[in-house]
Amino acid sequence: MKPETISGQIIDITNRQIYGGEVVFEDGIILDVRLKDNAEKQFILPGFIDAHVHIESSMLVPSEFARMAVVHGTVATVSDPHEIANVLGIPGVDYMIENGSRVPFKFYFGAPSCVPATRFETAGASLGPDAIEALLQRPNVKYLAEMMNWPGVINGDDVVLKKLAIARKHGKVVDGHAPGLNEDQALRYIDAGISTDHECVSYDEALHKLNHGMKVLIREGSAAKNFDALIDLLHDYENDIMFCSDDKHPDSLEDGHINLLVKRALSKGIDLFKVLKAACLNPISHYDLDVGLLKPGDPADFIVVDNLTDFRVMKTFIRGELTAENGKTKILAVPKTTPNNFKAVPIHPDHLRVTAVGETIRVIEAFDGQLITKELTIAAKLQDGSVLADTEHDILKLVVVNRYSPSPPAIAFIKNFNLKAGAIASSVAHDSHNIIAVGADDQSIADAINAIIKEKGGISAVSYGKVAILPLPVAGIMSDRDGYEVASRYKEMDQLAKRMGSTLGAPYMTLSFMALLVIPSLKLSDKGLFDGNSFSFTQLFK
Repeated sequence: MKPETISGQIIDITNRQIYGGEVVFEDGIILDVRLKDNAEKQFILPGFIDAHVHIESSMLVPSEFARMAVVHGTVATVSDPHEIANVLGIPGVDYMIENGSRVPFKFYFGAPSCVPATRFETAGASLGPDAIEALLQRPNVKYLAEMMNWPGVINGDDVVLKKLAIARKHGKVVDGHAPGLNEDQALRYIDAGISTDHECVSYDEALHKLNHGMKVLIREGSAAKNFDALIDLLHDYENDIMFCSDDKHPDSLEDGHINLLVKRALSKGIDLFKVLKAACLNPISHYDLDVGLLKPGDPADFIVVDNLTDFRVMKTFIRGELTAENGKTKILAVPKTTPNNFKAVPIHPDHLRVTAVGETIRVIEAFDGQLITKELTIAAKLQDGSVLADTEHDILKLVVVNRYSPSPPAIAFIKNFNLKAGAIASSVAHDSHNIIAVGADDQSIADAINAIIKEKGGISAVSYGKVAILPLPVAGIMSDRDGYEVASRYKEMDQLAKRMGSTLGAPYMTLSFMALLVIPSLKLSDKGLFDGNSFSFTQLFK
């Protein structure tokens, strides 16, 4: 093949330079980056990297995620496949790796450290130390994924310590997940060898972790948004900050990815090269990724943008292949299979009745843009010896149904979803992915849950008796359809939930985290109401 050449203003992040030049590449490798007079006005720079993402949360398989992400200049992701691992175990991880390998994109998967996330919920699989050993022996498994069991770390749980030791033995870094730890707990967590955290919600929390050797990932996903609280840290910690989305639904992926964080950081007056270190360079050095940085001998992974304000991505190259141009993907769709693990049976509204054994109840308070919740004490709405949802005061019923074996539903109450009638439900429910639903009446909740059971996965809405659903047949958490088609259908479901009264920015994403027990303070698993502060079950009635 004849070498290809592209000219423009070269952005050399390492040496903090911008100069007119051209990039020469052949067979996926950069041969030369050289000065050139009268180079084009466009800017050439390394591609963006999402430093922590669960591909499954996009509801897309990796190949479809890639088709959409390259449009925004993303060339690689550091991907934790613990969502599908909780459903299918190692075969689920294998599915992600195989599907991702079929497109020109750089997926770097980790070994999920917490499957199941806790013993207080039912998952479809369990990955012990032997499974972690098998995964980390693979050269294409780059790291031990987020260690969510922080109590196990700081209290010296034997299984947790074995997993950390295996990662050290194989020279693999360990990702963290440490929300709300006090300073002493954080130090013990860091001392165990955990290198990153993407769960910081305040400047001071992140600063403490940075000052004790951690890398901080600034997260801006569909539900959890911490950019504004943390971005000023980049002024002084340019080598220790990365950008990530963590969980990103298909509609927001269609709108943008890491490129949006770059643009926002620049608009706040942060130095260009510091921003690009976070977006491009730091993930490569921390995770030892085989992603190019516009140097001779590097893989030809780079992007072309029209200016340094809007950062509109004109072209994306991965291994020298043009994968996107002017807002259109050039990656072709690939055939998909639909492995699954779904054994739930339909429920009846009578299964959702809550018998009153007191007059006050614990209520989960959800927050827009956050994964954390608060515990409220509320006077229950009582009728004929039962506790009902109270739409007048925005107290709705929350239900989790075990999808791996027939079991009685777990029931609680929640505030801030603001549905005035009907229900929404999802089989995307972190991290075990049982069925979770919220609604104003038992019939609607049962209908929303049963629609998901019929399809063996999906997100659903029931409005005045009418049922809408987006099927998710891949492990009950991902679609096998075109990514842009899924994004369009998801937008319709999102808008329907909002027409039903929800005031949340991403109601389905927020709902999916109401079963995430490792984030305080009050959550619901298929086994019952859970206090994330004491890390134990609690009672509905108070």
